[in-house]
Amino acid sequence: MKSIEVKVGNLTIGGGHPIVVQTMCNTHTSDIEASVAQCIRMYEAGAEMIRLTVPAMKDVEALAEIRKRLRDNGIDTPLVADVHFSSEIAIAAAEVVEKVRINPGNFHRDHEKACEQFAKLVSVCKSRGTAVRIGLNHGSLGERITTLYGNTPLGMKEAAMEWINLCLENDFRNVVVSLKASNTIVMVEAYRLLAAAMEEKGTVFPLHLGVTEAGNGDSGRIKSAAGISALLSEGIGDTVRVSLTEDPVNEIPVARYLADRYGGKLHSSMGKVEISDRKAAAAYFAPSRERLILDLACDFGKMLLDRKIDDIEIKGSYRNESGEEVTIDGSREAEYLADELMQATRRRFYKPEYIACPGCGRTMYDLEKTFNEVKRRTSHLKGMVIAVMGCIVNGPGEMADADWGYVGEGSRKVTIYKKKTPVLKHVPEDEAIDRLLELIESDINRL
Repeated sequence: MKSIEVKVGNLTIGGGHPIVVQTMCNTHTSDIEASVAQCIRMYEAGAEMIRLTVPAMKDVEALAEIRKRLRDNGIDTPLVADVHFSSEIAIAAAEVVEKVRINPGNFHRDHEKACEQFAKLVSVCKSRGTAVRIGLNHGSLGERITTLYGNTPLGMKEAAMEWINLCLENDFRNVVVSLKASNTIVMVEAYRLLAAAMEEKGTVFPLHLGVTEAGNGDSGRIKSAAGISALLSEGIGDTVRVSLTEDPVNEIPVARYLADRYGGKLHSSMGKVEISDRKAAAAYFAPSRERLILDLACDFGKMLLDRKIDDIEIKGSYRNESGEEVTIDGSREAEYLADELMQATRRRFYKPEYIACPGCGRTMYDLEKTFNEVKRRTSHLKGMVIAVMGCIVNGPGEMADADWGYVGEGSRKVTIYKKKTPVLKHVPEDEAIDRLLELIESDINRL
């Protein structure tokens, strides 16, 4: 399925052009020195587009200065302003960077007024040549859409099509669209529905793919690769961001692997596969452990998500960092990787399910350290869904599937959620994990 071309600075997204690899700063945009330094590291690692959060009007000035310093250093990587709620900030940001990411439904509670504000932004973007990403996430659809369609892939598609239609009515086509979810089944289904709807409409905008709040480590990589590859293998998707709760530079090699694999530049290290009784047995001879993980997720993620198979067994080997061959036949590691893929595709849960955002300039605490500690202390809670979110902008909505949530408030305070209900507010950060565990244990003991 061929999308239209969208210009973002010196890049072209869609129209059969190579898949674009992007990432997002987790620095505070107001800290110009730190943001520039991180952007340079991202550029050197191969990022082709870089996003920064713009939570306040004063950050637009900082964003302009960051862009100037990068250009003075010979770095022309397009920058994307990540804006929530304020159409005025989005319009101001559209004057200084190549692309603005928004959820137009957040511009106003009244849908008609949100449409009016979105139209104003579109007008500015048309005159400036600025691209727009319409980014809607599972759990952040708004009451009007969820009342009509529920918090579902269909609701995500319908919400996106409303804004797409408004763009078409305003003759604005410099648009990229995303429908992210931390649930890989929801994410894949939403994108499939949207791709089909745009094709039926006659204008297919480029799609930005990602599994949002994927977490970190092996889990985050496997979940991201499984969801994104299922779509890329069908010709759906033009740019990717792998959201890891780690140094954002670590996202780039994973995204590059996906872009290269589905751009025809590399192939799986799988040597052979046998499928019988709906179980796949595959042998790998991978050049590294990370390559084994990504190959496995891409080879069988779609099959598991689409229920073509019910289980996976792996064997073979990979090269460790010293270049030595590590055999995994019958090993605990082979079982662990199979378990991780089964959980990533929501076919079998062997541990808690974690939802964790990658962090950005709105995050006011050490998200990665906190997430790792939450994982350590809750590892025994098999099947429970626990979210660790950087801030209240997306946190309460996008942890829609979570049983419990830890959400940063700022000022070293945390709100703890049980499902969608805040049960403890303004908890000091150094007490918050203890309070979360106490609430979970108390709830379990009542059952």
